[in-house]
Amino acid sequence: MRFILVTGMSGAGKSTAMKVLEDLGYFCVDNLPIMLMSKFLDLAYGKNEDITKIAIGIDVRGGESIVELDSILEGIKGTDRKCEVLFMEASDATLVKRFKETRRSHPLTTMGRVDEGIQREREILAFLKKKADYIIETDSLLVRELKSALEKIFVENKEYKNMFINILSFGFKYGIPADTDLVFDVRFMPNPYYVDELRPKTGNDKEVNEFVMDSQASKEFLDKLMDMIKFLIPNYVAEGKNQLVISIGCTGGQHRSVTVANKLYEELKNNDSYGIKLTHRDIERKK
Repeated sequence: MRFILVTGMSGAGKSTAMKVLEDLGYFCVDNLPIMLMSKFLDLAYGKNEDITKIAIGIDVRGGESIVELDSILEGIKGTDRKCEVLFMEASDATLVKRFKETRRSHPLTTMGRVDEGIQREREILAFLKKKADYIIETDSLLVRELKSALEKIFVENKEYKNMFINILSFGFKYGIPADTDLVFDVRFMPNPYYVDELRPKTGNDKEVNEFVMDSQASKEFLDKLMDMIKFLIPNYVAEGKNQLVISIGCTGGQHRSVTVANKLYEELKNNDSYGIKLTHRDIERKK
C-alpha cells in the first residue's frame, strides 16, 4: 500500500495534484475529516486488497483539528504503514493573484484581506511543511509540468530533491524578470542582430546558434556557467530552496540569451532529481 497525504497552501494546486494522482491510479479522498483518517486507513489497509494506492487531501478547511495530524503522522511512523507527505507551495504574490483571478475567498478570510489569510495559513501549516517528503512550488508550473513531476515521484519512483528549476531567457530592454534568482548577462557574445540574414531568426535556429557559439569567449563562458550551476544546485537543495529561476539576458531576448538558455537546458534536463522548465520570455517580440 502506498499512502500519500496531499496538503499545502490554498491556491497552490492541491486540487489539481489530487486530480493528477487520480489519473495515475490513486484512490483519492479530498478534505477527509481528520478525525476519520485513522479509521479510514484501518479499513483501507485491512479490508480491501484492490486498493493499493491512496491519496488523501487535507488543508486548513479541516479547522482546528488539523493540529491532530501531527500525532496521527507520528503514530503511523510506529507501524508498518508509510505515509508520504506532498506539500503544494506558492509565493504570496502568486496566491493573491490566483484568488483575485478566480474571485474566490480565502478559507481563512471570508470578509478580510487575502494576504492576511495566507499568512495565518502559513503559520498553521508550518509543521506539515517541515514533515513534507516532497515540496512542489507551482508559481510558474503548467498543469502538464506538474503532472510530469508527480509521475517522476509517484509512478517512476525516481529520487526527487524538492527543487524545480526554471531557465529563462529575456531581453534587458524589457526589464529583468522580477522572480529571478540568478541573472547572467550574455551581451558580450557576438550579436546576430547585426547580420541581416540572421536578424529575423532566433536562438532556436541552427544558424544563430552556430554564430553565437563560434566565439571562443562564448564557449568558455558556457563551460564555466555549466560548472557553476551544477555546483550551486545541490547546495541550494541542502539549504532548503525549492525553486530556482536562472535568467539569461541579452539586449532583445531573441538571439544570444535564447541560445545559451537552450544549451543550459539541454545539459540539465536529463537529471531526474529535480524538475526543469525552459521559457523564452521575449522571443516573440518584434525585432
